[in-house]
Amino acid sequence: MELATTHHDHVTVLAIAGSVDSLTADSLTAALVEHVGTGRVRLVCDFSAVNYTSSAGLRSLLGALKESRRLGGDLRMAAVQPSVLRVLSLSGFAGISKIFDDVPGAVSSFAAGA
Repeated sequence: MELATTHHDHVTVLAIAGSVDSLTADSLTAALVEHVGTGRVRLVCDFSAVNYTSSAGLRSLLGALKESRRLGGDLRMAAVQPSVLRVLSLSGFAGISKIFDDVPGAVSSFAAGA
């Protein structure tokens, strides 16, 4: 798994590539905790290059989602591949997170108050 971070106004975008599983979830958790810990609580996870996620990956996302919301922000997902979206849907994660077709839509949703 590879991570790249960019900032768009007051939104932090984490582009994730590869698999998010038990071998890589700790790295994702550490990156998310670092951003939330420094006050960057408006997060977008770009999943356009994620081909697989396991329950470990979902736990990582859920922890960041809860903490960012507690601090007045949110974690939103963008460009989720169909196979990963199926996992998110089956696990119930799609029902508690906001998922957008693309990164610009997810970023602009913060300004729109969505």
